[in-house]
Amino acid sequence: MSRTEKLIRKLRSGSALSFGELQAILELFGFRLDRTGGSHHIYVHPQVTRPVSIQPDGKDAKRYQVRQVRDMIEEFQLEPIRDE
Repeated sequence: MSRTEKLIRKLRSGSALSFGELQAILELFGFRLDRTGGSHHIYVHPQVTRPVSIQPDGKDAKRYQVRQVRDMIEEFQLEPIRDE
């Protein structure tokens, strides 16, 4: 199983993700880092009508933000742009 498949499986299962894993998922689905403000990382996507803001909780991603990203990927029917 590739790293991409593992990350997608973790996202869909609702497992806890590290902040780095959440960033990798966003980039995998075509989001790009637009700007940072303090601990806030703002990502945008050409097919998504609103930005997504994430911030770390120590080394982990905040669970509600993982759910937001998962829901956004489903709502806009985004597909991974590359396989690692």
